[in-house]
This record gives sequence, structure tokens and C-alpha cells, in this order.
Amino acid sequence: MPSDEEIRRVRRLINRIKADVDELDNDERAQIEQAVTTIRRARNSVVNLGIPRLRQPLPDIRPDRSA
Repeated sequence: MPSDEEIRRVRRLINRIKADVDELDNDERAQIEQAVTTIRRARNSVVNLGIPRLRQPLPDIRPDRSA
């Protein structure tokens, strides 16, 4: 668990970032949104953060038996 001081520091950092973003014009915000989207796509293609699409088939423990 992070300490209370670590939590306060992260919250201060988040507030500073939000304040800085609020000062940007629309073009700068759009550039940041585009960069964030690009990074998220790249990260998701490298590290699968979602649920697996297909499950691996269970091994057939009795191959001599017919279905």
C-alpha cells in the first residue's frame, strides 16, 4: 500500500497536469489526445490487457472414446 504522502504527491501531480491541460488551446489538446490514443493502441497490441478471445481446447484425456 502506498503511504498517505505518496498518495498526496500523486494527487498534486494529477491536479497540476489537469491545470496545465486546461491552459492549452484546442489544437494542442487534440495533439495530446491523438498521442494518448496512439500510445494506448501500441501498448494494447504489445500487452494484452483484455480478456482472451478464445480459450484453448481442453486436452482429450480419452482419445479412444467416441463422442
